[in-house]
Formats: sequence, C-alpha cells, structure tokens
Amino acid sequence: MKNKLIKVFKVKDFNQLIIIFIVFGITGSLSVVLGKYVLINVFGESFLNNDYYWLLRLILIFPIYQVLLIIVGALFGQFRYFWEIEKKILIKMKLIKSTRS
Repeated sequence: MKNKLIKVFKVKDFNQLIIIFIVFGITGSLSVVLGKYVLINVFGESFLNNDYYWLLRLILIFPIYQVLLIIVGALFGQFRYFWEIEKKILIKMKLIKSTRS
C-alpha cells in the first residue's frame, strides 16, 4: 500500500509522503479558517448573516489554498514539489502557458 501511494504522489520515499500529507492537511484547514477572517475584514462582522457569505467564502477558499500550499510547502522544505502541482493547475486553468513543446 505504501509503495502504491509513493508512486501515485510521485515522491522519493515514505517520509516525503508523510510530509506532503501534513502540508495538505495544514493548508486545507488554514485556508478554511483564513477565508472567514478575510471576509470579515473586508465586509465586516455583519456579513456573516448575509445570503452570499457561504458562496463568497467558498470562492475565496480556492485562491487562498493555492497560495498557502506554496507557502506551507516551502516551510516544510517541499517547495519544488508543490510548485510543480501549482504549475499544472495554472496550465489547466489557462493562466500560464505550458513550457512543453
């Protein structure tokens, strides 16, 4: 099972896989928490009762997650791994061009 996960995530060893899972977990949790506080700081405390609160929060979580993934990944020494993931996402979204010919 470990070897299959190592192949799927394209990592060198099991320790790197554990670090990557930790980064994904921290980043996901942190982006959800920060999304709330960003909306409160921009729109104020009363916005929590607005009909569009959850819609905007869900939309906001995606870019926050992408930025945090790079930052947290770098803090754990995995910048290159997560930057490659980010490049693939940005290419699929057509925000950057592929460097492949």
